[in-house]
Amino acid sequence: MLWLSEQGRAIKMPHVAPTHHLPRNVRLLIGARAARSVGQGALVAAFTLYLDAIGWSASSIGAVLGSALLFSTLLTAIAGPLSDRGHRRTFLLGYDLVQVLVAFIALTTTTPWLLIGAAVIGGFGRGGNGSAGPFSPVEQAWLAIELPMRRRGGVFSVNSAVGLIGMGAGALLAALPTLWMGHLMNAEDYRLLFLLPLTGAITSFMLLWAAREPRVTAHADRDEASLHIHRAENRLLAKLVVANVINGFAIGLVGPLIAYWFAVRFHRGLLEIGPGLAAAFLVSAVGAFTAGALARRHGIMTTVIWMRGLGVLFLFALPLVPWFWLAMLLYVARGAVNRGTSGVRQALAAGLTRAERRGLASSLQNISLQLPRAIGPAVGGLLFHAGYLTLPFLIGAVLQLLYLVLYARFFGSHPAARVRA
Repeated sequence: MLWLSEQGRAIKMPHVAPTHHLPRNVRLLIGARAARSVGQGALVAAFTLYLDAIGWSASSIGAVLGSALLFSTLLTAIAGPLSDRGHRRTFLLGYDLVQVLVAFIALTTTTPWLLIGAAVIGGFGRGGNGSAGPFSPVEQAWLAIELPMRRRGGVFSVNSAVGLIGMGAGALLAALPTLWMGHLMNAEDYRLLFLLPLTGAITSFMLLWAAREPRVTAHADRDEASLHIHRAENRLLAKLVVANVINGFAIGLVGPLIAYWFAVRFHRGLLEIGPGLAAAFLVSAVGAFTAGALARRHGIMTTVIWMRGLGVLFLFALPLVPWFWLAMLLYVARGAVNRGTSGVRQALAAGLTRAERRGLASSLQNISLQLPRAIGPAVGGLLFHAGYLTLPFLIGAVLQLLYLVLYARFFGSHPAARVRA
């Protein structure tokens, strides 16, 4: 089989910064992610509880979360390939402006159709580790252009860790009002939390305004060798889609509903759930740094197999334990080994194609995760509503094991998986 190199076409690349510091654009992109992540973390902890407080059922909550993921998937399908033509900065600036608008709507009204529209467009409660939602492929492609392959695993892991730290801070901030007020939060109290994503989006916009997108040009040659590389890339991307569809559905079954599950299963409120989710995000950041270090020593594939393998075991055990804090401890541990690999997996996906197709590759990476993730909350919500509080976790564990087997089989011998980045 033909494996791809970075020299598929003649490309004018931006200047590569020395290894001891990051390029300015990379620092600004990571800063924007940090700003967004705080608000995202708060909504992961509180948004489903807010909807529950205003009387929504589990199936309705799952439907809204699923609709948000479907909308995000549609935009990703459009934005990623278009970004290969340039204007990545414009896409990201537009995303932050929309986030300002929808956060303001959610902050000022409870009118159902307005709240649903804001939640779907804004992706409330879906997380994302501070990424630009449906435009995260644009963000990943820009980072990949700024960095040589040998640096991507480490920098993508740092980028992921920064987002996870911000998510943890946001989840913790979401729980603080309960301590201040000395009583459980009501619907009006929850609404004030939308100030966090509003402020984060404004800050992110200001950072991206200061960034300057590099120009990348590629020669549109159509010789036989180029077409052969093109077909080989397509085969790799098709395998990536197959593996990610399985992984995405497994994540969607329980991930977006986890705060709701803890509330129903153990009868706990945001005061207990918020700090637990915050710990999960913060420990996941440690996992991301660990994954980057392991990838530099042992390669990306070995890192993913061992860390995600542990994640499967933790997911299987999580719904079977009878105590809240033990279940939360398993959730925290699973976050460290599961979310911790997101950066190195993004780095591998960025290495499957040449520079001029990375927007497409990143879009397929995200779409193949998001579309089944959009179905997952609806299915998980129905199962929870019917009283099956364990079954979604067990199904998810089996599917994630299958994903891991396919991931290793499809990409284990690819140079991007073996590079010590």
